[in-house]
Amino acid sequence: MARFRPRRRFRIADSAQQVVGGFLLAGPFVVTEEVWTLATNMNAIQALVTVAIVFSIGYAALYKAAGRDSEDDVDVAGVPVRFVSLMIVSYGSVAVLALTFGAPETFLAEHGDVERAYITVKAIGVGAIFSVVGAATADSVF
Repeated sequence: MARFRPRRRFRIADSAQQVVGGFLLAGPFVVTEEVWTLATNMNAIQALVTVAIVFSIGYAALYKAAGRDSEDDVDVAGVPVRFVSLMIVSYGSVAVLALTFGAPETFLAEHGDVERAYITVKAIGVGAIFSVVGAATADSVF
């Protein structure tokens, strides 16, 4: 028997909460040299595992720890809009801070442009692990 529950609308306020949490925890990791050193030494498999970790933490925090049902959220192509927003905020907040602070130029000055871009993407992935915790927590608490 199918159950019927109204789908929850995803509001701008929900994204705003995610942004606050995402930026709050992203900041310290963007300006930490160790993160950039780790990213420099990560291979492609490690970078992909990092992405999987971010997605797993985000999904678990939004739908398992918070007691939500992903089926109740409005979705796009089968993916809940709340989760899509969380991923954009998690990666986006780290990227915005890294570029605003000039972190790639500061920590990767000896690398060429293409290599610097590749390492920056990996560093953003590392920072997103922490950003997603803040973003999901803020979304769930408020």
